Amino acid sequence: MNDPFIRLGPLMDAKSYPEWAQKLIEDCAPNKRRVVEHEVYARMRDNQLSSRTMRHYLIGGWPVVEQFSLYMAQNLTKTRFARHPGEDMARRWLMRNIRVELNHADYWVHWSQAHGVSLQDLIAQDVPAELHALSHWCWQSCATDSLAVAMAATNYAIEGATGEWSAVVCADDTYAQAFPEQNRKRAMRWLSLHAQYDDEHPWEALEIICTLVGNHATEAQQTELRNAICKSYDFMFLFLERCMALEQQRTTTLDNRVVA
Repeated sequence: MNDPFIRLGPLMDAKSYPEWAQKLIEDCAPNKRRVVEHEVYARMRDNQLSSRTMRHYLIGGWPVVEQFSLYMAQNLTKTRFARHPGEDMARRWLMRNIRVELNHADYWVHWSQAHGVSLQDLIAQDVPAELHALSHWCWQSCATDSLAVAMAATNYAIEGATGEWSAVVCADDTYAQAFPEQNRKRAMRWLSLHAQYDDEHPWEALEIICTLVGNHATEAQQTELRNAICKSYDFMFLFLERCMALEQQRTTTLDNRVVA
């Protein structure tokens, strides 16, 4: 392999990665901020989202959570032992973390049940079509893109933004305190786990991506990676915008009732 990448600095320091990867992080940052700083998460943190909006959020988000281990399994099939150092890294990492994602699906069910959303509701997927777009994109990328690009779209972009927005929701205990004490830990487990440790996962994914690509990515490779990452952020943003539209629709209805 020509000019292989070997990380020497700290895992979670952008300067530990090639210049092209540092630029990639910078170029994608505005799209990521639109997700992490979205009003939906501020309202969730403050326990100000309506039950209807939370219901749509939890049901619409379920396919991504439930299928995330399958996205990773699709990427695992792209690896072959000892063919490439990056594939060996991805192989070990994906095998180890698929089981973790299976547990996360259970925790999402518990969170949903705390809001009165049953497993049958999650499976039925009776939500606006726009809330399905993110899961379709993730599946498409992992089914058709290269290992590096698909991991960038999912394990780097989706997990990275998720770790940050879940930290926003858990920034204080207002939301957690809204649950009865006997159910609080179970209801908050998905959020608290992601807020606590998922910040390492996107950096581990980035290290694998850089090992696969090398120190000197071509312009075409950089463009493909940037487009995949930004598209994941953009689909997350569209998901949140649809949820916010539901919330604003509720507010308008309540205002109309007051006027009447």
